[in-house]
Amino acid sequence: MRKLGLVGGLSWTSTARYYEIINKLVQRKLGGQHSAPLLIESLDFAAVASCVSDDDWDCAATQLIDAARRLEGAGAGALLICANSMHRVYDQVQAAVSIPILHIAEEVGKAMQADGVEKAALIGTRRVMTEKFYRQRLVAHGVSLLPPDMALAEQVDRIFYEELTLGKINRESQRFMKSELTDIAKQDVQAVVLACTELEMIVDVRANVLPIYDCTSIHAQAGVDFILG
Repeated sequence: MRKLGLVGGLSWTSTARYYEIINKLVQRKLGGQHSAPLLIESLDFAAVASCVSDDDWDCAATQLIDAARRLEGAGAGALLICANSMHRVYDQVQAAVSIPILHIAEEVGKAMQADGVEKAALIGTRRVMTEKFYRQRLVAHGVSLLPPDMALAEQVDRIFYEELTLGKINRESQRFMKSELTDIAKQDVQAVVLACTELEMIVDVRANVLPIYDCTSIHAQAGVDFILG
């Protein structure tokens, strides 16, 4: 097996899910007591979030670049950045290391293209829903996206920062997300992209009217594909 590096702590709650999913998939594939060879750089999310709130993306990029270089130096053969919004600085981080960084939106886009999905709704934090760095990657795979719902984006931002990154699961937020997904299913779309690595905590991705492309699981699977060659 090849060694995979995770740039985590963005937040720790989703990084824990990456670790769990990757190890379960490796064990399922190889059987017995096999587990995944992983290196994890778990950053202090408060420091990264402070850069983002100040709209200082160079500051955020510096922290991810330092983490990526440490993982490369420790022997990782490829990396995952365990967050959607931090892929805004993907190009800067990838340029700073010589090993591949598997882009989360690329992996989601490939999965949707393979399934023939042409129309979808994108749900995530405000920057992911509204800025081109994420949307363009999906569009490049032939997926047409609904215009961003700003009210939904602001609410997801609140749930993300005030609840999910702190490990809190709120029943009201669960009901809110279920209601939103029900409303989206009434529109002219074939699927929903769950583009916030923590949203899986309050959304049952298997129990919805529309297919849900959960970025956390898809990204983790890409990591396993690398590990197993």
